[in-house]
Amino acid sequence: MSPPFTTAAPLGGVPHGFFGRRGGVSTGELASLNCGLGSGDDPALIAENRGRVADAVLPGAALAGLYQVHGNRCVIVDAASNLAARPEADALATRTPGILLSILTADCVPVLFADVEAGVVGAAHAGWKGAIAGVTDAALTAMESLGARRDRVAAAIGPCIGRASYEVDDGFVERFLSDDPANEHFFAAARPGHAMFDIAAYVAARLAAAGVGTVAIGGHDTCAEADDYFSYRRACLRGEAGYGRQLSVIGLGNPQTP
Repeated sequence: MSPPFTTAAPLGGVPHGFFGRRGGVSTGELASLNCGLGSGDDPALIAENRGRVADAVLPGAALAGLYQVHGNRCVIVDAASNLAARPEADALATRTPGILLSILTADCVPVLFADVEAGVVGAAHAGWKGAIAGVTDAALTAMESLGARRDRVAAAIGPCIGRASYEVDDGFVERFLSDDPANEHFFAAARPGHAMFDIAAYVAARLAAAGVGTVAIGGHDTCAEADDYFSYRRACLRGEAGYGRQLSVIGLGNPQTP
């Protein structure tokens, strides 16, 4: 399969990857590395795709995921967790080797975290609702409870919808300005009654304000890069029946794995 987009330097060599749509077995509008359990794809194909992701990053690791609800809850997982349960939440954290934390996206912002010194990692799904509600803050709090320190945490923002593709209405803008007038910085002019939103920059700013030591942005636009990424907005604009989801993962190496 094609190698994922990674940011190995900011995350200190911790196994991780931001995967796109290439290198899988799904077909049609969901081709090819669709990992979305709620996408309507053949479950056997999804399982194969998810297995390929895990094997590419941390062979032998168990994949932990969520039933994502655009909220701000973070779940801590360990060796005793039921990794098949998929609790309703939008972030995960662990200090247990051999577990791959996974986040599904199709325009929303995937964020991967690592405190290498503490041996703690995290992952968050930041749609606009979760982002403004503080899902990344929740992930950092959970990581701290496991021994991480914010000034040591590195965060990498993966492929998401870019500002040039993310048109929103004035009501959307007002939600963010009501929360903090300084959020005006993340909007650019568009047609009357609308603006273009830079959600990656917004999430990065929240991470920096929360005290994260290092923040990196990948810069890929999921909506515009149709050959490489799934996109909910692009599927809607094209009138497609469904859309795939890409997977972003991070984990600590399993000492039992050679």
